[in-house]
Amino acid sequence: MSKPFNYGGQAVIEGVMMRGQKRMTIAVRRPDGGIEVHSEPLNPRIYSSRINKMPFVRGVTMLWDALGLGMRALMFSADVAMGEEEVDFQGPVAWGTVAVSLLIAVGVFFVLPLLVIGWAEQYLGATIWSNVVEGVFRLALFVGYVWAIGFMPDIRRVFGYHGAEHKAINAYENDVPLVPEQICTQSITHPRCGTAFLLIVMVISIFVFVLLGTPSIWLRIISRIVLIPVIAGLAYEFLKFSAAHDRNPLIKLLVAPGLALQDLTTREPDNDMLEVSAAALTRLLEEENMLPQPAASHAVSLDPLVAATDS
Repeated sequence: MSKPFNYGGQAVIEGVMMRGQKRMTIAVRRPDGGIEVHSEPLNPRIYSSRINKMPFVRGVTMLWDALGLGMRALMFSADVAMGEEEVDFQGPVAWGTVAVSLLIAVGVFFVLPLLVIGWAEQYLGATIWSNVVEGVFRLALFVGYVWAIGFMPDIRRVFGYHGAEHKAINAYENDVPLVPEQICTQSITHPRCGTAFLLIVMVISIFVFVLLGTPSIWLRIISRIVLIPVIAGLAYEFLKFSAAHDRNPLIKLLVAPGLALQDLTTREPDNDMLEVSAAALTRLLEEENMLPQPAASHAVSLDPLVAATDS
């Protein structure tokens, strides 16, 4: 059955966040074994406005909001997983953390490769191939980073919840009941994954920066920073287009690297992880009246293991 809306999500600490049309939910495994589920409305000025229908612009605004939402979800999940009684899901701390994280990411993945290539140009000269080598180096740095953090035990668990998130969304889109025994049969990869989006950003940046040539190093540094929203907008539109035409052979070929990269950012989830992802998506579908009544009996029960909170 064709679904009228593409749901998305994110793995967090011992849990999963799911985002819908008007609301988001986050389910986290508590230290006592229960599942804490939080729900809140999305910002209507972004998700229900003209911005959401404006190509290229919508990608930037939704990405920024998703970063803030994801960071707050991470903070919420960390508090729940550690057994904190009071959880602050709002506040400037989340946005400040997003800003600092973005600065570090831009510095490491966009400015650093350029500085390395700029140093090499003193001996090899600046040509259009400098931008190509810079892009390849940036891509290798990104893949290497994702590969390296996958060896950290805590990150491996997050990657397990990432796999559980993908399986739950695949189950919903394939009309499979949202229970762990059924969800486990689904694919661990998904074409709308954020990992694929970042890979698309890296690839598109190569073509964009090649067009700029090789002006002074300072102009190139400025271009790497100010053009990030443009590149993100292009990447978002490509991801949206490819998801809508995922049966096209050419599209399948183009998205294959993004699906392959997800092998580094996902792990096969255990039954407990699948139960959490099912609880998050089930609650979201119930609140948005998207859960078919005949299938409701297959959904994960929210009582007594699941405690719900709303805002």
